Amino acid sequence: MGSASRHAITSSKAALAGLGAKANLALGEQLFAAGRAFAESAQLRAVLADPAVSDTDKTALLSKVFGKGLDATASKLLSQIVSNRWSSQDDLLAGVEEIAIRAAVSGAKKSEAVDAELFAFSRAVSSDAELELSLGSKLGNPEAKAALVTKLLKGKASAATIAIVSALVQQPRGRRIGALLSYAADVVADQAGASIATVTSAQPIAAAQLSSLGKSLAKVYGRELNINLVIDPSIIGGLRVQVGDDVIDGSVSSRIQELRLQLAG
Repeated sequence: MGSASRHAITSSKAALAGLGAKANLALGEQLFAAGRAFAESAQLRAVLADPAVSDTDKTALLSKVFGKGLDATASKLLSQIVSNRWSSQDDLLAGVEEIAIRAAVSGAKKSEAVDAELFAFSRAVSSDAELELSLGSKLGNPEAKAALVTKLLKGKASAATIAIVSALVQQPRGRRIGALLSYAADVVADQAGASIATVTSAQPIAAAQLSSLGKSLAKVYGRELNINLVIDPSIIGGLRVQVGDDVIDGSVSSRIQELRLQLAG
């Protein structure tokens, strides 16, 4: 995102935070629907992302397009989002999507680990080529993809997780399903004031050890870390830890590869 869009995201997040209890799943779903409408109309996007168009005109346009399709809270927040200056139309779409995700989990119970559910679903999709194709194909019907997500996750995941995944598969904007879910999990964790640490191990790790690792990483990064554990026998031993763009690779396979390179050199 450009600098203008980064400022716009910060402003939009502040507007969402100001809603208090009004920030909830219903609001998130309305924003997701608005984002899809933006994506389907180049003319609408062009006007809403144009800094030369007044805030009053943008608000009037939103009212004309959505009418009673948005409640008062969603209408006000969407007007605040588009009133910000965005670097591009794509950044505006990304901004609406991010605020929709944040709104969707704002009312979630602490017992609903939405980021963990997104991670689990991502692993399930990546291990099933047919499912990955069904959800990721550019030729697939968006509504059919959403229906498939609901069928797969109903009764197994929280309503927020189902809403987020359903919305993302309908509007992937060129992203692969794995990238979509990873991005959403990061946003969800950040909304809760945390980050995600993906820990890869050759074998299962005891809960106490994971908790200890999480506390150590939290001290390094200065915030809570939600740990996602991946079992991958190919690393042989040791651990590989990834937090955002940071990778700490202490796996045996990595050391073997380094030794091979040294011998080859």
